[in-house]
Amino acid sequence: MEKIEKTFVMFKPGCLQRRIVGEVLNRLERKGLKIIALKMLHMNRAMAEAHYAEHRGKDFYEKLLEYTVSGPVIAMVLEGDEAIALVRRLAGPADFHESLPGTIRGDFAARTRLNIIHASDSAASAEREMALFFKAGELCSWEDGNARWF
Repeated sequence: MEKIEKTFVMFKPGCLQRRIVGEVLNRLERKGLKIIALKMLHMNRAMAEAHYAEHRGKDFYEKLLEYTVSGPVIAMVLEGDEAIALVRRLAGPADFHESLPGTIRGDFAARTRLNIIHASDSAASAEREMALFFKAGELCSWEDGNARWF
């Protein structure tokens, strides 16, 4: 039985700087995830602080904020069967030393602190992050019966 979920994903500045957005997005779409919202933006510090509030006080927090606001990001909402867990598996562990080849981080991360992708880790995080980046009217759920190959 399908469990259709929405999840939040963000391509960080390094993804755009290295010109690998298309390749990374292609991996997500090929697994059957559907894009229902997508935008490119420059996050200001206040938005980055809100997004990464759970990391406040950790040793990497300031560097994470600096990196996140250093260039544009691509924010998106994806929808699919067990989308939250699926995206987390595709992304791989945040520590690039632990990310296996075949995962996005395993194939593209150069350093843990310069990670190229953020993926919500729970339904609660996905809801909070989607609301931070998108208004309700910006989500475009859609169906295409001809494209259901998965």
